[in-house]
Amino acid sequence: ARYIQAQHSRAKPNPACAPPVTATAALGCIPQVPAAARYSATIHHSTQPGNRTLGRQPVLKPPFHGKTSTPSSPKISLSSTPHGRPLLQRHRLGSDPQPADVDQSVMDQSIIRISKELSDIQRGSDLAIAVACRDIDVRNVKALVVGPHETPYEFGFFEFAVRFNREYPSKAPNVQCVTTNGGMCRFNPNIYANGKICLSILGTWRGERGEEWSSAQGLESILLSIQSLLSSNPYENEPGFEDANEESDKRMQKDYVQKIRHETLRISVIQRLEGYLGLNADGSKSKDVDGEESDETNVPFEPFKDLCKRRFLWYYESYMTAIEKGKSEVKEQQVFVRMPFEAPTSNTMDGRFNYPELERRLKNIKAALDAEPKQWAGEGLAAMLKESTVCVNLQHQYDQVSASFKRGDMPHDVTLESGNPFVWVITYFGRPMTNLDGGLFRIRMNFSPRFPDEQPRVKFETKIFHHHVAEDGTACYTANPLKREDIKSHIEAIISMLEEDDPAYDPREIVNLEATRMYWSGGPNGKKLYNRRLRRSVQQSMEDFPE
Repeated sequence: ARYIQAQHSRAKPNPACAPPVTATAALGCIPQVPAAARYSATIHHSTQPGNRTLGRQPVLKPPFHGKTSTPSSPKISLSSTPHGRPLLQRHRLGSDPQPADVDQSVMDQSIIRISKELSDIQRGSDLAIAVACRDIDVRNVKALVVGPHETPYEFGFFEFAVRFNREYPSKAPNVQCVTTNGGMCRFNPNIYANGKICLSILGTWRGERGEEWSSAQGLESILLSIQSLLSSNPYENEPGFEDANEESDKRMQKDYVQKIRHETLRISVIQRLEGYLGLNADGSKSKDVDGEESDETNVPFEPFKDLCKRRFLWYYESYMTAIEKGKSEVKEQQVFVRMPFEAPTSNTMDGRFNYPELERRLKNIKAALDAEPKQWAGEGLAAMLKESTVCVNLQHQYDQVSASFKRGDMPHDVTLESGNPFVWVITYFGRPMTNLDGGLFRIRMNFSPRFPDEQPRVKFETKIFHHHVAEDGTACYTANPLKREDIKSHIEAIISMLEEDDPAYDPREIVNLEATRMYWSGGPNGKKLYNRRLRRSVQQSMEDFPE
């Protein structure tokens, strides 16, 4: 517009041809040029070689003509300027960010933060917490907390649903407990039957200064705070009951622990595993949960299924020990004692003790899990005929591991049982100058057709007395989380677990109760006795090794 005005001021029209002066022109205003024409003229001028606009200049926008009068947009090709780029686009890219752009940037930073936290937890060494989410929805996260050792929640599987808002980490996420028996069981004074979790860090409970949420905290700190609620005496978690030490309170504390232990086994362990295995309470099969013909789009998101199965095999002896203890403390069909802080209608933990029933169901689960590797072997033979991707992968890794053993300094060996790449048999020779010197152990690794989503089941077929080998031979080892699909890393982790000279105590890896007590709770004499028992089993391995 200014250009047109300047052009008019410089023009020297023929007076004879000059139009009559109008009121508008007399006031010194710009002649009325149609708006679309002014916009087109400006574009034409700015794109001429001698009239290029450089730097940050105001950008003229086409006038609004309404829905019924939309002018044709000016066409600017890449050849419009010697630099080969449209000038108007250059101005728009260099303009200040709009509010929508700022909101999008905040959302992107939030998602990056959540993704990093999930990755850190999944790669971490904490065996008591696990997290997972669908690839398409990182804001909806499932979390699993394993109940701490020597508490009524011991080795229970407690699941939580975490919903991250768009303001995270400025605002705390929403966290709900899922393990509530359909909203009928309150597992803790701070974990309600409806799933609500009372924690100052979540903003669901009043807290002192410094206990409230801050952006420096994250998902891991939330899960660790929840885990701290699962204490050995949860009765004192109720506000006003922290210092309750009357005789009546002590009886209540004992009653509360007893019913939590029972429901932890019944709901968080037994019901969960029966659901995974498709078992009814009477032990009968309800469905084929691993059927290949099922529609994958209808399969529920159960990221902790394989983890809980393997951990059940780790903790089976602890579960049975808890049942024996419960039998000695309460009578069958004895009614749960209601706590003073439990609501009489909904927010409570009601029921009856029935440990013999729980024992029977635990044994059914154990039998079903022990049968799975045999089922995998059969499915593996069928996969061999189809030359499935998993089958080819396992065969290829077997060739690599076998060649690696032959090049190594120890005469370890690996074979395929009946040529089935889903069943590996490892022969381990005890390392010289250690307690394993002279030992000869046979280790079986069974692989699922869904490997690595389902991790291998590893069992010692040769008897060994070791704190990381369960009574039934189940091996307790942790493979590199970054190499879950690498079988060699699994074997290296198993050997490292066996040969560790000075193992650190980790209550999350207690799989052999007698060996653990002997090594860590028996003092110097206990360690000597443990080493003696281990050496005896090593010597016996030569005699028991199958021909």
